[in-house]
Amino acid sequence: MTDLNSIGLAAKKAARELSRLSTQQKNAALAIMAEELLANEAQILRANSQDVANAKAKGLRPSLINRLVLDKAGLAAISQGLDDLITLADPVGEVVSGGVRPNGLQIQQIRVPFGVIGMIYEARPNVTVDAAGLCLKSGNAVILRGGSEAIESNLVLTMVLQDALIQAGLPGNAIQLIADTDRDVVNAMLRLNKYIDVLIPRGGAGLIRLVVENATVPVIETGTGNCHVFMDREGNFAKGIAITVNSKTDKPGVCNAAETLLVDRTVAAEFLPRVARELIARGVELRGCPESIAIIPQMKPATEEDWGMEYLDLIMAVKVVEGIDEAIDHITTYGTQHSETIITDNYSKARKFLREVDAAAVYVNASTRFTDGSRFGFGAEIGISTQKLHARGPMGLREMTTSKYVIMGDGQIVL
Repeated sequence: MTDLNSIGLAAKKAARELSRLSTQQKNAALAIMAEELLANEAQILRANSQDVANAKAKGLRPSLINRLVLDKAGLAAISQGLDDLITLADPVGEVVSGGVRPNGLQIQQIRVPFGVIGMIYEARPNVTVDAAGLCLKSGNAVILRGGSEAIESNLVLTMVLQDALIQAGLPGNAIQLIADTDRDVVNAMLRLNKYIDVLIPRGGAGLIRLVVENATVPVIETGTGNCHVFMDREGNFAKGIAITVNSKTDKPGVCNAAETLLVDRTVAAEFLPRVARELIARGVELRGCPESIAIIPQMKPATEEDWGMEYLDLIMAVKVVEGIDEAIDHITTYGTQHSETIITDNYSKARKFLREVDAAAVYVNASTRFTDGSRFGFGAEIGISTQKLHARGPMGLREMTTSKYVIMGDGQIVL
């Protein structure tokens, strides 16, 4: 099995070197990384083609394969993401708070890197680059463990990024990939407290549950996304249809895609046929409650399991509710505290929804697909946290740091 101790030791050493870097040094390395991705385009895309072919041969569903695919435009976007990081403020050294105590002690709380971050993720090769770039800019070393379905892509991407670091005069071991796809390696990584300061899982419900329930290393949970759209009786139908269709079909295999549509009973008979027509035209399978099926007979019956399901596919559950209170109750019962939206022109209902729905991102009259670091203006993101400690929502550069207190004295002692 892979020698995780050696990987961890190398990462710890690299983290100390990164913590001493200036913003200019980190930005210079990011620029080289971005350039090298494009310079090695043919090799990267060739490796990705092999991953896609293997995934198809294994019978992975199309939505997962879609997350795996890298093309020329996608690689250019990933490279641009690194360039975008250069323009963002460096959080390391930022003064969070500070002041002078009556005894003359100067106390400041400042942002500092975590040290070594462990990333465990599935399918998406872009995460390899996003994580590497975010960790570098925030002064962290990173140990990556991607899924077996993207192993060829991840191997080449990591090699290119490591070479770029070396060109920049930085330690190549600041970015390391665990190439062993054996599940036992993941189990060992979850307990690598001696070297890893924090773990971030990114993937489906099974992966996240495995990490959260078995890790002894502290975990930032990037949760699953059972996201809801609620069509209020006082909402605009055109907005409601556009937002529902976009939230579900723009990219169904991601965590901020909507999985359930809730419709106020007062407008269900008028709204459901119109939105269902648009969804079905885009290949969405609808699974509804009895009232929904009475209006749209081609819906499949929804089971109890459907209300809590993150499909990551062109499937959507549909439920007719009495009003906003039942909608909020349903979201509270089945939601995953990720992203929720209401379509309404009633100001009081909008405020009630924002106040009472417990989620990382709560919207009024907008698509759930906006829950994303780049769309929030954070640059690339490491994931979307659905927990409440340390970070919540899209995690950008600032969320990749912790803090420490620095105290300047002049001989003060405790009396």
